[in-house]
Amino acid sequence: MSRPNYEANLEGRAQLFKALGHPARLLILNLIQATPRHTEELAAILNLQPATVSHHLAQLTAVGLLTSEKEQYYQMYSLIGTALQLSLADLVALAEPGLATAVAPDAYRDKVLATFFRHGRLRHIPTQQKKRQVIMEKLVEEFELEQDYTEQEVNRVLIEFHDDVATLRRELVACHLMTRANGIYRRVRA
Repeated sequence: MSRPNYEANLEGRAQLFKALGHPARLLILNLIQATPRHTEELAAILNLQPATVSHHLAQLTAVGLLTSEKEQYYQMYSLIGTALQLSLADLVALAEPGLATAVAPDAYRDKVLATFFRHGRLRHIPTQQKKRQVIMEKLVEEFELEQDYTEQEVNRVLIEFHDDVATLRRELVACHLMTRANGIYRRVRA
């Protein structure tokens, strides 16, 4: 038996969630989980038209949750083996080959840096804390971890990025990326 569509790729999983997004389909799955059933039986139980039930069954079959086989005059539907045993976490975590390389590791960070830096210089210091944190994390990369710097040494590094070195120094300390004690600065986080 082939793997259900929802395990194959992201689009398949999205279709699974779409198929599960209708109350009648959830009821149908619950009823079929108990015992295999045919369209007319489900229609009678759910008080729906057979054509409507048939549509819902087709949706559930298409995403790999149900299978059907002919039994006398009826098409009997049953649950595919372990179809409902995967947890929501398992469905979300199923890996698609190449997906990790297709998505930028930190698109938000890249966007913030592209917005605020021009030709290696900081255009202005962001007012929004989250964006300011991204900028400070970029600037602190210019300092060695656990090395002592005088205020003048810090200024020499920061002036390459922006003229307001006092604000940048304060922000590096405020963002807990550097410490300041007795006029000595140290980078504390990678």
